[in-house]
Amino acid sequence: MIALNRYDSIVVGAGFSGLSAATALAQAGRNVVVVERHASAGGRAREFQAEGFRFDMGPSWYWMPDVFEEWFIESGSTVDTHLDLIRLDPSYRTWFSDGPVDVPAGLDAVRALFEQLEPGSGQAFDRFFAEAERKYRLGMDRFVRSPGHSPLELMDLSVIPGLRGLDMFRSLSGHVRKYFSDPRIIQLLEFPVLFLGARAENTPALYSLMNHADTALGTWYPKGGMHRIVEAMVDVARSSGVEFLFDAEVAGILEQGGRATGVRLTSGREIHADSVVAATDYHHAEQSLLPRRWRRYSEKYWRGRVMAPSSMLYYLGVEARLDALEHHNLFFDVPFGPHAQDIYDDPAWPENPLFYVCAPSRTDPTVAPEGCENLFVLVPLAPGLEDGPVEREALFNRVMDRLETHIGSPVRSRLIYRRDYAMQDFRDDYHAFKGNAYGLANTLRQTAFLKPKMKSRLAGLFFAGQLTTPGPGVPPSLISGRMAAGEAHAFLAESDQVEVPIGS
Repeated sequence: MIALNRYDSIVVGAGFSGLSAATALAQAGRNVVVVERHASAGGRAREFQAEGFRFDMGPSWYWMPDVFEEWFIESGSTVDTHLDLIRLDPSYRTWFSDGPVDVPAGLDAVRALFEQLEPGSGQAFDRFFAEAERKYRLGMDRFVRSPGHSPLELMDLSVIPGLRGLDMFRSLSGHVRKYFSDPRIIQLLEFPVLFLGARAENTPALYSLMNHADTALGTWYPKGGMHRIVEAMVDVARSSGVEFLFDAEVAGILEQGGRATGVRLTSGREIHADSVVAATDYHHAEQSLLPRRWRRYSEKYWRGRVMAPSSMLYYLGVEARLDALEHHNLFFDVPFGPHAQDIYDDPAWPENPLFYVCAPSRTDPTVAPEGCENLFVLVPLAPGLEDGPVEREALFNRVMDRLETHIGSPVRSRLIYRRDYAMQDFRDDYHAFKGNAYGLANTLRQTAFLKPKMKSRLAGLFFAGQLTTPGPGVPPSLISGRMAAGEAHAFLAESDQVEVPIGS
């Protein structure tokens, strides 16, 4: 493709939100270039290969398949054209102090599990999940897709009758305990909010919609790994006319006459456009790339935000098969209270954390050499911690001690590859504010129109991704990108008086 001297829109960042925004704009007839600092697309969902292993670097859960299906259809394709999806059954394995519990695929099977864990809970299960489905339908159809400009977005007469049932002002923790008392069930229902970045007692009960996504819609895996989604989206974007510029770090956002006019790269090159979508770390884009007079938020504002956790990640190649593991494994074998305090109250490296192990090679033999296991180990940490080799090694050994005890197999003595990744890496690779992994926590005071605005004070500049609407996670990032594209397209249409429909 011949590079243009000027574009309708520049998208900064080739993560999920950036790819989504660029494709939507291109399909609306706009000339679009994606500028990405890394050598490949994906952002946190990049991959790397080592010693015959192929590791997904970030997201490992394929939830909300309807959002992916919608994105591909709106982009003129289908999921089946690009991805070979496998529904996992069990969806995941949870490890408690008295042994593992598998969470099966399908509502009926999970209902039977809950009856086993808490006899007589079947009717409560039916009520809880019927309500979760209602929240999912209304939340995903309307509120998650609102750009968050104003509280008036919540005052649409067509949705006011459903507001009462959304539980915006009750905590998820209290909501779950209204229905169930078994601590294992409570942990199973509260764990998805880890991806929303706050304690269940500080997360609106609206987000029990995540339980519908988990249980009714299922846990899936794209054969070959999560990066196959990125590759598919790049293919769709390119076929829509999107141009990509890799190994291109943005040093500043250009403006003239109160309008965004492009970006300046660290190489000194300037790329000009009539609009810019910053699908990168919001804090970095506004505080480091944007002239001060156009910044909506101060450093004091950002310091006051409640951030979702960061993560300590260990990518491990093991020269053995670990049959005790499932594809997804959640270790709830110790109380969450002390770990939560280390994340949310008194930031510190945890002594006895909960942790997650993904073993995609249990499902997909292509991600590891024959007879080997590919492990991705994640420990939630407080954002902003200073990390170094001593802290990383100590935490690794604490986690490995427990993992090896539970599965009854040695891991450390069979390692043929190890890579560590934590806060400083998130800062270095993604300019992540405080080294965060998931963006802003979805607390009541940081939900909907209370998130950082999608529109900049500088005309023609828009933000997408996990620090703005609708929030953290892969499906929300896809939605965020399309919404930001809609805002950018409307701005361009107003400027050139051309009306070309674009998806929501």
